[in-house]
Amino acid sequence: MDAKRELRATMRATRKRLAALDAGAAARAADQAAALPPGRVVAVYCAIGSELGADALSLALGRAGRQLCLPVVVERDAPMIFRRWTPGEPLELDGAGVPAPFPLAEVVEPDLIVTPLLAFDARGGRLGQGGGYYDRTFAARPAVTRIGFAYAGQEVDHLPVEVHDIRLHGVLTETGYRPFA
Repeated sequence: MDAKRELRATMRATRKRLAALDAGAAARAADQAAALPPGRVVAVYCAIGSELGADALSLALGRAGRQLCLPVVVERDAPMIFRRWTPGEPLELDGAGVPAPFPLAEVVEPDLIVTPLLAFDARGGRLGQGGGYYDRTFAARPAVTRIGFAYAGQEVDHLPVEVHDIRLHGVLTETGYRPFA
């Protein structure tokens, strides 16, 4: 567990550095949105801190006719739910303090989940913030396509993967989309 904690600290610093160096990365990644796997309902996210911003990607997906939703933490130790969302709609903080649609928004099931991350590897390993929200959600929806959204510089050679860690199907970065075997 200490190795993951140290890796998280290192990758937070790396991601922060990448964000400062390349303000156009999110827009270039969004230009590759057409390469993403199919999915009628796509879960995106509201970026926190130095996470690669998903605003441009959300707009590109919407223009392509995909319906959008955002994850919502209702219970801290349960899988997230997803509420329909359109860019520009007002948001409130959910149970984890992350912007999310209001409770009146329709609850939907995404076909594809775009997730932020701290690091990824070529085998689809994903290192998140450590709260387990996405892993619990992925475990509850094994048929949903899972795509990381990150800076290319967040790739590492190998991530320690534990039993509860759920691998990604692919990653979208400013250099393009890459599926994992």
